[in-house]
Amino acid sequence: MKNKLPWFYLLIQDEIVMFNDVMQNFNDAINSIIQSDNFNQLKKADMSIPICNKALSLLQDIVEKEDFETTQLEIIFFKNVKVIPMSYLIYFSEVRVCELQMPKAGKAYQMRFLEKEIRKINKFFSKNSDFVHYMEQGHSYLDHQFFTRNHRNNFPFTPMINYYQYPEFTTSHDMLWAKMQAMYRYIHYIREAIQEVKPGSNQLYNEKKHKLLLWTASKTALIELIYALYSDSALNHGAVELSSITSSFEDFFNVKLDNVYKTYSEIKARKGSKTKFLDELMIKLQQKMNQDDAV
Repeated sequence: MKNKLPWFYLLIQDEIVMFNDVMQNFNDAINSIIQSDNFNQLKKADMSIPICNKALSLLQDIVEKEDFETTQLEIIFFKNVKVIPMSYLIYFSEVRVCELQMPKAGKAYQMRFLEKEIRKINKFFSKNSDFVHYMEQGHSYLDHQFFTRNHRNNFPFTPMINYYQYPEFTTSHDMLWAKMQAMYRYIHYIREAIQEVKPGSNQLYNEKKHKLLLWTASKTALIELIYALYSDSALNHGAVELSSITSSFEDFFNVKLDNVYKTYSEIKARKGSKTKFLDELMIKLQQKMNQDDAV
């Protein structure tokens, strides 16, 4: 199953098409690794980092040769194109370090190590809270400063481990935006690591207890909903894997979803409307609104 390509492939001008082949190849290669059950996390990181570097190198070559005809295209590239392989590079670099430094024995030692990683994540988001708020709210009024190279000297660069940074291929905030998306992914990785060390642990999220909710529609309907949210990048700005979304829904609704990819294939093969559950939701919501307005 391939990720749905980000919105910019469909909406922006023809000039940006020059990046399509690079991004499609990157998308296919990374997905094949992420979705494979044949590799552990360290192996996935080792395999993915060179792929990220290669994609960034190819994108850099294109930018150096072609550049951008408009400021808007430059913003789109640094905000929505480069950030994809860059965020995966940062994510897999963090995963690799975590896997190598994780204590090999003693659950108490392992938990302390993972709790330290949680503090590091929280410190990052706290330190960059203004920019995090700007991006999470979907603002764009400062994009010409954050995501063009003309303004990169107006802001200090956020200190980074040498992931991948070249002056003519970097704006003041594109690396920070990439790391923000990487940290969203890293949260889910740490959560799964904690569950392996201490099953049933809820130490990552200090959530209020909620009443038990059971999913009472069909499992196929839930998978249809999950894929819709995933395709729309509605969660964590798209910086979350399908498996993590599925796992979160399983936990929240107390349901086990098996053969997710097979079910998705069956949904795609439907005759007539392929989105039966979503269509029903839309109709029921419209009926509800009409009834409320009639009162």
